[in-house]
Amino acid sequence: MKPVGLIWAVGLAVWGLAGRAAPAAAVIGPAAGVLSRVDHLVYATPDLALGVETAEQLFGVHASPGGQHPGEGTRNALLALGPTSYFEIIGPDPAQPKPARGRRFGIDEIKAPRLTTWVAKGTDLETFASGALAHGVNLGAVIPGSRKRPDGVVLSWRYTDPRVVLADRLVPYFIDWGSSPHPSASAAKGVTLLSLRAEHPDADRLQQMLRQLGLDLAVSKGARPALIATFDSPKGHVELRSDHP
Repeated sequence: MKPVGLIWAVGLAVWGLAGRAAPAAAVIGPAAGVLSRVDHLVYATPDLALGVETAEQLFGVHASPGGQHPGEGTRNALLALGPTSYFEIIGPDPAQPKPARGRRFGIDEIKAPRLTTWVAKGTDLETFASGALAHGVNLGAVIPGSRKRPDGVVLSWRYTDPRVVLADRLVPYFIDWGSSPHPSASAAKGVTLLSLRAEHPDADRLQQMLRQLGLDLAVSKGARPALIATFDSPKGHVELRSDHP
């Protein structure tokens, strides 16, 4: 985890935006609610089978196989959280070599499965990212991604670079599935996302940054950065925090 005092460097200019408009593509009313903006939650694991087993112990639902991420050294398994959101369990793919720059989400360093970050729905991402950058928030390049489902269907998407880390991953990256079917449609059912919130030592600054991106994620002051998700499941309510497994 990056030191708290350094995590604002990339998006520092956003704090001086009082009286200036947010990027046009990011203007979304708070009434939409943060849950409607959640595309998926990332649950990183040092071993995919371990991640699937741990999630099943937590929720009482066995995740569906997802697929391989070519060139990234990872593959995933999925739990639907609703009609257009899901829980992604992502870990090393034994069939692929480790990329020279390492696997995303700190997978090569973590010792146990953990909630890592969240991903927001987006459209016209090039315009959105360009507008965010003009206001001091660097979401990184918009890049393509793809994977093949076990049934042979190829999913493709565009997303802002998930390797760009803002505010200890409390600021999400953004994804657009285009014409591909949403992964939640074929993912195992039975789990629902009830709430998503964050804690941070500098809560006001993080809240302002998120709102500039059109995201109404509630942020409260906490001793360390954390993303907190609450779920309903066959095993009852489950809370996961990104600051511990």
